[in-house]
Amino acid sequence: QNEEKWDFVLVSDIHEMGSEREIKRKKFLDELSKKGFTIKKIEDTKLFYGVRAPQHIFWKYQHLQRNANSRQQNSSSHEDIPETSRIRIVNFILRNTVTSDLEKLHDLMKKKVFEAAFPLHKKEEIREILKDKWARWGVIFKKQPIKEIRHYFGEKVALYFAWLGWYTYLLVFAALAGLVTVVAGATVFSSSQVSKEICDANTTIMCPLCDQNCSFWVLSDTCTYAKVTHMIDNEATVAFAMFMAVWATVFLELWKRERATVVTKWNLHRWDEDEEELALQLINNLQHEPQWYQHSYIRSTIILILALLLIMVLIGIAHMLVIYRAVAMALFTQSEVNLLSKNANTMAVMTGAVLHYITIITMTKVNRHVALFLCDLEKPRTLSQQEDSFAVKIFIFQFFTNFSSLIYIAFFLGRINGHPGQYVRIAGRWRLEECHPSGCITDLFIQMAIIMLLKQTISNIMEYLIPLISHQLRKKRERPKERSMMLGEEEEAEDPCKRQWLNNYELNEVNIFSLFNEYLEMMIQYSFTTIFVAAFPLAPLLALFNNVIEIHMDAIKMMRLHRRMVPRKAKDIGIWLQVLEAIGTLAVIGNGLVIAITSDFIPVQVYKYMYSPCTRENGTSMDCSTGYINNSLSVFRIQDFEPHTKVLPEFKGHQIKECRYRDYRNADDYTYTVQFWHIFAARLAFLILFEHVALCVKLIAAWYIPDVPQRVKNTILCDKHKNLRNELSMMEYVTEV
Repeated sequence: QNEEKWDFVLVSDIHEMGSEREIKRKKFLDELSKKGFTIKKIEDTKLFYGVRAPQHIFWKYQHLQRNANSRQQNSSSHEDIPETSRIRIVNFILRNTVTSDLEKLHDLMKKKVFEAAFPLHKKEEIREILKDKWARWGVIFKKQPIKEIRHYFGEKVALYFAWLGWYTYLLVFAALAGLVTVVAGATVFSSSQVSKEICDANTTIMCPLCDQNCSFWVLSDTCTYAKVTHMIDNEATVAFAMFMAVWATVFLELWKRERATVVTKWNLHRWDEDEEELALQLINNLQHEPQWYQHSYIRSTIILILALLLIMVLIGIAHMLVIYRAVAMALFTQSEVNLLSKNANTMAVMTGAVLHYITIITMTKVNRHVALFLCDLEKPRTLSQQEDSFAVKIFIFQFFTNFSSLIYIAFFLGRINGHPGQYVRIAGRWRLEECHPSGCITDLFIQMAIIMLLKQTISNIMEYLIPLISHQLRKKRERPKERSMMLGEEEEAEDPCKRQWLNNYELNEVNIFSLFNEYLEMMIQYSFTTIFVAAFPLAPLLALFNNVIEIHMDAIKMMRLHRRMVPRKAKDIGIWLQVLEAIGTLAVIGNGLVIAITSDFIPVQVYKYMYSPCTRENGTSMDCSTGYINNSLSVFRIQDFEPHTKVLPEFKGHQIKECRYRDYRNADDYTYTVQFWHIFAARLAFLILFEHVALCVKLIAAWYIPDVPQRVKNTILCDKHKNLRNELSMMEYVTEV
């Protein structure tokens, strides 16, 4: 039984005798034999080499670990090394074994000498537990078996699932708050004075939305849109945005506590990555020299310039989307199809959002290549440093890819397009799109909703279906030959390893970035859930649904569709914690800006307290926002239109002398009114106030919740105390003897 334990399997094509590849393969396997590895060969449609490491390698490792942890134990006791450590050590040695041609496994795989190298999913009790308690849809709302995940996939994967579970659990509170906000908007604020005024304004004639043959229109046409806007844009949203800023901080602080507890339970709090790496290098080759830390300012400058160039390109793409929407709007408005011309604005926004989704998909691929290239330029020292540097770069690129168009809609749309008679134009022809008369926040809402729904549904379906289909295809490809062979010669007993190795080979390969991709996807989702959440209070709810499915989908993928991951040790989620903290700070800024700039919250408040009828009369029976809509629209005289604008001057049989548009400008010379500057000052004041209050609350929350629970600190203290006491008593015992 013990004989058939294989740590790793190498797969290669059957090369001709004496060919270059065959010689290289032999050299590599000879190097392994020199190190005392046992190698078993099985031939099928491919060549399979089972590799088993000699016991002394693991004893060395245990000895070094024990010294590192300075645990006083009897050195001769060789307890069994955990399977995960075994695979990790063998993987390290395989990857770092150098042939006489100075080639490593990585180079040999590039040259197609070997096709794959992977540890095996074995028939173990722990695997059955995971399949039963974790990797199936029936256990969707049960607690995840983190301990078992750790014993099978190693600490790094276990910490990812612990983090994801924790995040999902805390999303419940954010989702509830978001739901309450929307419900409050739909019930309490649906009868708001502002939307009532828009719905009653059937005599307010608005300026045309395009230059050629567009008619005037009546404000009350946009009644339903106004009601939707006030469902999102009301006082409850401000409270919700504050809540989310605090939630993001509390989530991170509680996760730090959870992590400390878990890591202490696993006895990893003293573990040091550099030491681990050095230990493995020395076990592999005693002559190994450490790789020094280095930093070059020239290299950093080049990387910075290249990264900024890519960010410029990403912002340029956002501009292209803006231009697309302006042109689409003009074309849709003039279209013969009634449906299109009636809903030109909505159609332009929706097709724009779909286009944005497509650019996200394509740019993700580009970003990945650029980030890898920049990472190679940087020459990181260790694998984990390489991952950290790659993570930061790709996150920044992905952030701009996903958010630059949203940033435009939130903060620039409708603020840079001029006014009737003097519009800002693209190439002197197309007018920039405007906000809807009831506010810009609904455009942001639509864009966020479309991107989040598309991203989560399509990406998740693809993420699951692609491995599933490719696994089925590989099965079909590998099986048929074997059947025909078995018919002819049945007397030869089949090697029990063969079936197992073949089954593992048919699974999809995992690469070093498998877990990385999951993290990245979650970070982008977390950004959507926090940064512009004021405009889309349902984001946490969508994220919650997505994560409940995501956890089990990842589990099923890892257990049933992918080869076994090489387990890795880790005591935290690495650089991602800093990324989460950065997103938390951005969320405060983003939501502050959305409420101050995008939403109509500030203009309404300024009107209420400075310009409304309430300020003149002391009668309290009146709603203070009465007359707000009339006050927020400026007057434009028809004769001042640009000469090339063809407007139909008649509207429902009346000659029209003037029309209204959304802005605060004087009727005679179209300069800004005093009220515009009042509102501008109020927006700035609110922004500064909101950010400072939210950041203070974040700091207080961070101070209030300790990062490490007292129980954990006491455990560590007790450990140190016991070790020192043992050391001293041993020493006294020796001196007495």
